[in-house]
Amino acid sequence: MSFYIGRETSKLWKRICAETTTEINLLAENWKYLLAGLVFQYIHGLAARGVHYLHKPAPTLQDVGFFLLRELGQDKAYISETLFSLIFLSFVLWTFHPFIFKSRKIYTVVIWCRVFAFLVASQVLRIITFYSTQLPGPNYHCREGSNLATLPHPDSVFEVLFLNFPRGVVYGCGDLIFSSHMIFTLVFVLTYQKYGTRRSIKQLGWLLAVVQSLLIVASRKHYTVDVVVAWYTVNLVVFFIDKKLPELPDRSIAAATLLPLSIKDKDGRTKEENHKLLNGNSGDPLDWRQRTQVNGKIMEDGNTLHVDSAMNGA
Repeated sequence: MSFYIGRETSKLWKRICAETTTEINLLAENWKYLLAGLVFQYIHGLAARGVHYLHKPAPTLQDVGFFLLRELGQDKAYISETLFSLIFLSFVLWTFHPFIFKSRKIYTVVIWCRVFAFLVASQVLRIITFYSTQLPGPNYHCREGSNLATLPHPDSVFEVLFLNFPRGVVYGCGDLIFSSHMIFTLVFVLTYQKYGTRRSIKQLGWLLAVVQSLLIVASRKHYTVDVVVAWYTVNLVVFFIDKKLPELPDRSIAAATLLPLSIKDKDGRTKEENHKLLNGNSGDPLDWRQRTQVNGKIMEDGNTLHVDSAMNGA
């Protein structure tokens, strides 16, 4: 038992080392795209922080989702965040599975380059949208009477640049259309839909995306329009950008070319080679000419050599 564990551990370590080498080479080529994607996440947070200074609390707007879904209450607002954290963590772990498992279809660096491309494009549209029109926030800390609904004029530029993290990120107001949580959720689900291998997980991903949408509205973190706009916007963004990006190399195809020939294939090749030897040709399709045997020698097209005829006549 200990020998088996030691052998498998050694294989796993070799696999991790080999995959790390491959990913480092890819990172050296694509680090600029990953860095740009990470930097834009900060810019997106900065934009969301800025619109909070423009937010004006007012009575909550009429909303169909609020009418259909019972309000969870402030004490249960954590449910939607817990589900989002589960989706986020599960996707991150999946993108690193090539380091552990033998069956792998993606490269971690390349898949994150695509994910950041989808996120950045969606977030650019989101920033333009929520700065175009500021709606009164439906969340509890954004309503009239809350001290967090409005922000005083910043004392310094550093107060804006540091985003008052993490409080400023958690208790933001004004960045409504469209939902940032749904951007991440849908990008992750769509990415796994294309590059994932398990059908059951794909179906589960879409189910969780629907549940996440309902929980966001039930928690009064967004209006229904914020979620609806996210659903068709993100899907369209991913569809069009995916057309422009180069296709992700499929590692399963590359692995298949390295597999040994089956017994059937070997038998087929052996029979073909024997047939070539019996006919005395090299396998060139232009060289499949009829051979005739005269006095133990193979002649072409039934023609005999003068030397053989003379010897036989003697």
